[in-house]
Amino acid sequence: MKITKIEEIETLAQQYVVLSKGVIDYMKYAHYAAVQHSTAIEGSTLTISQVNNLLEYGKTAKDKPYEHHQMVHDHYTTLRWVIEKAQNKELLSVDLIKEIGAGVMKNTGTVQNTMLGSYDTSKGEFRLQSVYAGKRTFPNYQKVPNLVKQLCLETNKRLQTAQTFQEKIEVAFYVHFEMESIHIFGGGNGRTSRLLMNYVQQYFDLPLGIVFRQDRTKYIDALEATRNKEDSSIFYQFMFSQYRKFLKEEVKKLLALQ
Repeated sequence: MKITKIEEIETLAQQYVVLSKGVIDYMKYAHYAAVQHSTAIEGSTLTISQVNNLLEYGKTAKDKPYEHHQMVHDHYTTLRWVIEKAQNKELLSVDLIKEIGAGVMKNTGTVQNTMLGSYDTSKGEFRLQSVYAGKRTFPNYQKVPNLVKQLCLETNKRLQTAQTFQEKIEVAFYVHFEMESIHIFGGGNGRTSRLLMNYVQQYFDLPLGIVFRQDRTKYIDALEATRNKEDSSIFYQFMFSQYRKFLKEEVKKLLALQ
């Protein structure tokens, strides 16, 4: 598949890695920004300065819901855990995905009661009910366990065979899309899918990408168009454009610090 400007993106990624080394606390604040974008997509109203104050100093914003602070804190804690697992070159597993799901919903998840029993979204338990989003119906809950196993198997195969920059980053986009499309949990699926993308990126020692909060509508449209047309290139193209946008912004900031 042809990806426009892939060489430019790879060069930007290499620049980012080189320039960010030795810059005190740079990666910490980059992670704060990633958390702010991902949680904002899911409804958090905390600004980047409010996220920084919360994660750096434990200060809450008086005009914002406490639940949004919990969402941000849980996401950051889980991101750090994901990075550690990826740095240790741990392969993807069902338990790892459950841990991520539990992490992002630790303080905001609830017990969901269904006709088939109860499950707890704060513990990374698979959903036991149907899920709808607009006109989209996600896979039947009975299929979820096997779909997750297959996702792990396929992702691990790609982790072990990817050689080029494009192949590696496409593994990250693959697991992101598939996780979001299975909708494993009763909540936190979007955040978990983006953290799985970050897990793969860190596994390959690549910069951690984001989906910009201001591009939320385009993001959802890309996910839906990919499903409707069964064409993964649609989502990959969108995510490559997000990655390029992110890297260009960060490299510009880093060059200004030189």
